[in-house]
Amino acid sequence: MSVKDNAVNLDKLQVKPEDFQRVGADEKQAEVIQRESLSAWRDAWERLRKNKLAMTSLSVLVLIVLASIVGPMLSPYDDRTNDLLSTNLPPSAEHWFGTDDLGRDMFVRTWMGARISLIIGLAAAMIDLLIGVIYGGIMGYFGGRVDEIMNKFSEIVYSIPYLLVTILLLVVMEPSVTTIIIALCVTGWINMSWIVRGEMLQLKNREFVLASRSMGAGAGRLLFRHLLPNAVGPIIVTLTLTVPNAIFSEAFLSFLGLGVQAPQASLGSMIESALTGWMYYPWRMLFPAGLISLIMLAFNLFGDGLRDALDPKLKK
Repeated sequence: MSVKDNAVNLDKLQVKPEDFQRVGADEKQAEVIQRESLSAWRDAWERLRKNKLAMTSLSVLVLIVLASIVGPMLSPYDDRTNDLLSTNLPPSAEHWFGTDDLGRDMFVRTWMGARISLIIGLAAAMIDLLIGVIYGGIMGYFGGRVDEIMNKFSEIVYSIPYLLVTILLLVVMEPSVTTIIIALCVTGWINMSWIVRGEMLQLKNREFVLASRSMGAGAGRLLFRHLLPNAVGPIIVTLTLTVPNAIFSEAFLSFLGLGVQAPQASLGSMIESALTGWMYYPWRMLFPAGLISLIMLAFNLFGDGLRDALDPKLKK
């Protein structure tokens, strides 16, 4: 078909004005907010709630914490009474997780060990949070010579093996849960301080900080009222990943015999005591090793989900 034929066909089209309808703008509808306004924290919670893996991990952690509190109460046995007539019994209706080489109930000892491991991990993480936030905030905010000196000091401390620090502390102090927490915190705060320092370097030249400084705000107010609240996302994510690292470090020290001392038990010390007979009595290692693996996996998966929820770049 030629161009001339197309022009003729278009001329034959009868277009009437009534075939069209004028669409006007509704001023009232223009003012209506189509999406509910959400705060940053609520928006992060909504995205975290849609992450099934992260929420499952959070549920597992809550159940483990509750079980470590309530679990020992569900058994008529305690974690320290020896029963040499009931040594190395397999799991049964009487002893749900079996018994160890001294006849102690493994169910009670596993949950008591989980309680001690969680206490050590959470306490070490909170101390790391406190020291790391203050130290890293000062480094990043002041910068220059202050940042250089403090950063060099943190690098020197970070180069000290925590195993050496623990051995020295055990020589000076009595072996206890407190000693383990102190040993883990000697170098554990450095990663947190570096995270906070990086956030401070990015935020301190933003417009809202310059505006607050121009209105006479001091260094303390700028740091604790403006900078740190805007860096709380990476801080929380780092905190959730610090807990499993502290739990693993405690288990490693207990496995070497440098951790919690008898008659107390942690998951690491239970694994160490079960190592010699694990081929004959596998349940003695199965339950504490499986539980510590589950705790670390749940913390890491929840930390990954929390990081994705708090990252504004992943917001849809």
